[in-house]
Amino acid sequence: MARRPTVHGSRGAAKKIMHKFLPLIATVGFISVATCPQLKGQALEIRSGDPVPRDVRDMYDRGLAFLSRTQASDGSWQSQQQGTGVAGMAVMCFMASGEDPNFGMYSGNIRRAIRYIIGKQDKTTGYYGGSMYHHGFACLGLAEAYGAVDDRRLWDGIPNAANRSVGQSLELAVRSSITAQKTNTYGAWRYNPSGSDADTSVAGAVLMGLLAARNAGIEVPDEAIDRAISYFIKMTAASGQVAYSGGVGGFNESLARISIANLVFSIARRKDIPQFKTTLGYLKDKMQGGSPGHGGVEYQSYYQAQAFFQADIASWTNWNKTLVRRLKKSQAEDGSFSGTHGPHVSTSLCLLALAVNYRFLPIYER
Repeated sequence: MARRPTVHGSRGAAKKIMHKFLPLIATVGFISVATCPQLKGQALEIRSGDPVPRDVRDMYDRGLAFLSRTQASDGSWQSQQQGTGVAGMAVMCFMASGEDPNFGMYSGNIRRAIRYIIGKQDKTTGYYGGSMYHHGFACLGLAEAYGAVDDRRLWDGIPNAANRSVGQSLELAVRSSITAQKTNTYGAWRYNPSGSDADTSVAGAVLMGLLAARNAGIEVPDEAIDRAISYFIKMTAASGQVAYSGGVGGFNESLARISIANLVFSIARRKDIPQFKTTLGYLKDKMQGGSPGHGGVEYQSYYQAQAFFQADIASWTNWNKTLVRRLKKSQAEDGSFSGTHGPHVSTSLCLLALAVNYRFLPIYER
């Protein structure tokens, strides 16, 4: 099984290494740009990354300090929303700015969060618990950590540890997601692994976890991706609006759901389908307005940042300027952001919306 390279050394060394190699990282290990069709059309300045604005760096550093201070001793974050998905988001936050995950300032936070996620996983079914929302975000977080976090140091000094590696845990999690999908009427996911209904919000979280795992080198059957994408296609109206639950119908404006659909089409390499074009058109028309849907504006911003970045870099550049101004005004003195889902989830979602500026996470590569 192929896996990403492990990064060692100081924060500065890690960033230099990641800047050097990220342009070559694709779905499995190192792949030549000349032989990888996905990377042929990728502009050099996008791959290598532009200087991160000072406002973004300042906000991001303050947000990371808040997450670091408020992490519980067991590796979790305890507030309105808590569980493995919250820890998965935080892992991505700590890694997204290029901090060395093994020796950097937040390496201890990262290891504790990963141990918490793996410790909560059902060792038989692979389910991370809480809900399929948590499962999807936990899977996404571990997929981004896979190959970068040194498994040899993960369980050092921990008695009665689960002792599963990131890769082993991720393989189990992928199996759990696929098992749940096979029994789902719509070929997608709902809150419970055994649920027969489906919704585009939960399905987006789980599908992004699977796509990230596949990009990291974990085997994910094409059939599973195809079935999930088919669900999103059926849930997308000709207008570009995306329905919430069930099979079809219930189309109303939710920029979060539209962003989710557009993003999964991009990451699954389905930019040629009509639904990709209609959802992108809708997002561009409502770039500075529109309804976020029931998830709240921070949830919308998390997905909107990635959707624009993957689909239309010019639109992302314009939209990102507004995002930075808005978040600069709303960040609290302690570095947190308030919102629908409590301070830890809201802070993580806001930081991850900003993290596209850094372009270090593999899932944030174009």
